[in-house]
Amino acid sequence: MVPAFKTALHVFLLFVLSISVANAQGNSDQGTFDPEARLKELGIELPPAPNPVANYVNGVRTGNLIFLAGKGPKRSDGSEITGKLGDDITIEQGYEAARLTAINQMAVLKEMLGDLSKVKRVVKVLGMVNSDPDFVEQPAVINGFSDLIVEVFGERGRHARAAVGMASLPRGQSVEIEMIVEVED
Repeated sequence: MVPAFKTALHVFLLFVLSISVANAQGNSDQGTFDPEARLKELGIELPPAPNPVANYVNGVRTGNLIFLAGKGPKRSDGSEITGKLGDDITIEQGYEAARLTAINQMAVLKEMLGDLSKVKRVVKVLGMVNSDPDFVEQPAVINGFSDLIVEVFGERGRHARAAVGMASLPRGQSVEIEMIVEVED
């Protein structure tokens, strides 16, 4: 074989091999992806999905997208984390409220899908924070939601997000969070 051709062939084969390895790594969680096992590792048991409090449904599926209605930090006993960030709720308490809201949203997804491993991607999150007018740390609060979603879903949980302040939220809850999720059949 001509040395130049042999070198070109070698480079080509290395290129094909590197693409194969990259594709395999990009899909490495396909066989082992188990968000429900991850919840167990974290010591989190999903409650029953919270019922809507007005004339709406918890989520609507259109095609391969699920649009989840806003949920708040409702505890399993029915009580909620209430209060205004920057007034009577700390950032740490708001973070925990957002984390609890993530648990409630995952409960809705579980009810709708039957299996959380059908989540292909968390696409978008809208986090609303009941805020004092001078409070500007809404992203730090909504990180409680985002951090848990990424802990449970890994790279599939990384999402676009808005974290905004609101003058008030229903029943005085400290946060309300919506989510859009891409799912597999």
